[in-house]
Amino acid sequence: MGETVYETYSAEETEELGEKMGCLAAPGDVYTLTGDLGVGKTVFTQGIAKGLGIEEAVSSPTFTIVQVYEGGRMPFYHFDVYRIGDIEEMDEIGCEDYFYGKGLCIIEWANLIEPILPPRRSEITIEKDLERGFDYRKITVREIIET
Repeated sequence: MGETVYETYSAEETEELGEKMGCLAAPGDVYTLTGDLGVGKTVFTQGIAKGLGIEEAVSSPTFTIVQVYEGGRMPFYHFDVYRIGDIEEMDEIGCEDYFYGKGLCIIEWANLIEPILPPRRSEITIEKDLERGFDYRKITVREIIET
């Protein structure tokens, strides 16, 4: 299980890191994304979409739970589970079809649905540190393979 830490100092750098990860993504990959409100999860996700070649505007699907983008080199399934009241709601929207689909799946606030996450995933945590600057972000990527 590997872990890599990145540091960014602007929203543009955070988006660029996301874009690099989007370029490297393969069908079936699942990225979980955690961090406080306003830390840059959506900016990072917009970069991922850019790396997949998606040209349409990407915003957080807070009220729809999932947004599907088809315009890139593979489907992009963008979840925001912040408003999930019960994990069973994820079954109702067919989450496994997305988690184990032919595209890249990113799940914002994934810690809220941890019991149903796929055993193989990349956990991405974004943190602020105001002592290092308002736009500083520490982005930790951990590869998870549960048996």
